[in-house]
Amino acid sequence: MIGNITLGQYIPGESVLHRLDPRTKLIWTAILMVAVFIMDSWQEYVMMGAFILLLIFTSNIPVKHSLKGIKPLLFILALTAVLNIFFFPGTALFTIGPVKVTYEGLIAAVKLFIRLVMLIMAASLMTLTTTPMAMTDGIEKMLKPLEKIGVPAHEIAMMMAIALRFIPTLMEETERIMKAQASRGADFDTGSIFKRVKSFIPVLVPLFISAFKRADELAEAMESRCYRGSKGRTRMKQISFTTLDLKASLVGLIFVALVFGTRIIF
Repeated sequence: MIGNITLGQYIPGESVLHRLDPRTKLIWTAILMVAVFIMDSWQEYVMMGAFILLLIFTSNIPVKHSLKGIKPLLFILALTAVLNIFFFPGTALFTIGPVKVTYEGLIAAVKLFIRLVMLIMAASLMTLTTTPMAMTDGIEKMLKPLEKIGVPAHEIAMMMAIALRFIPTLMEETERIMKAQASRGADFDTGSIFKRVKSFIPVLVPLFISAFKRADELAEAMESRCYRGSKGRTRMKQISFTTLDLKASLVGLIFVALVFGTRIIF
C-alpha cells in the first residue's frame, strides 16, 4: 500500500502538461486547491471533477496510476469525513447513543471527502509531470522578489524539492522495514487501532536512522560538488514562459469562470 503513494514521483513524457513552465503548474495547482475549497454546489463538484480527469487524460498518465495515490490515504480521508457526520448540526436522521447523525453532516462529509480526493489528485498530477529540478527552479523564480527583504529563495526551493523527491524513497524504505519486521513475527494488520499504532514503533526507529543517514550522505555529496547555495550558480536549462503557458492559463481562466458561473445560472 505504501508503494502506491504517487506524491513526489515523476513520470517522463511529452504531453502538454509536461511541457508547461513549472511556475504555471505551481500557480494553477494553487488556484485549483483554493477553488476546490470554495466550491459549494453539486454542479461545481461535477465540473471540477471532470476538469481534473481531463487534465489527467491530457498528461497521458494512466488514470489508474493517478488514482493509486488515494488508496494509502483512504483511512484518513474516511475518518475526516465521518467526523463531520457525527459532529455537524442539522436535521437528525437517527441517533446512536449520545451521538446524533444529521442530514447536513452526511452531505458535508461526502463533499469533504470529494474535496480531499481532488486535492490529492491535483497535487500528484503536478509532481507526476514536473521534474524535481524544474520544480526547484520554478519555486526559486517565484520567490526571487522576496530576496530583497531577506527571504532565502533558493534555499527554500531546494528544501521543498528535496522533501518531495524523498517522499517515494522514504515510503519504499518504510515498506522494506515493515516486510523485514513482518518476517520476524511483527503484526501490523490485526488488533485494535492502538495496538496497530504501537506495532509501528519498531519501524520508526530504523526509519529515522535511515533518514538521517541519507540526509548526511546527501549533504556530503552536495559539499563534495562545491555546492554553496544560489551564489554564482548557473543553470544548464533556463525556464521561461511560452505561448503554451498563455494558452493553458486562458483555458484555466475560462474553466474557473464557467465553474463559478453556475452559481448565477443555478
